[in-house]
Amino acid sequence: MPVATLERAPRVKATRPTRKAPAKDKMLSIRADVETTSLIDRAASVVGQSRSDFVLRTARERATEILLNRRLFTLNDADWARFVDGLDNPPPPNAKLKALLARVPIWDRQ
Repeated sequence: MPVATLERAPRVKATRPTRKAPAKDKMLSIRADVETTSLIDRAASVVGQSRSDFVLRTARERATEILLNRRLFTLNDADWARFVDGLDNPPPPNAKLKALLARVPIWDRQ
């Protein structure tokens, strides 16, 4: 039976909370355009965080989400064949899909 596998997220050892914040011994440095920096600054301000705290927290949340969304799934031979066939031969776009793809995403609307 074919098995599709994805990498598992590493297990995180549970620790008891401490009174002292963990040491920040690694530097994370990025460059961003003025528009992106302004957007990040506005969002950070809304939640009452510094730019660094906001970027770090958001990146950490997204990284965790990505790792947690990885799953292992198994299929019997017939289901595997249908799965692969669906990937190799998708149905033609219908009217609803064409309409959806023609819409401007909400985040791009002015």
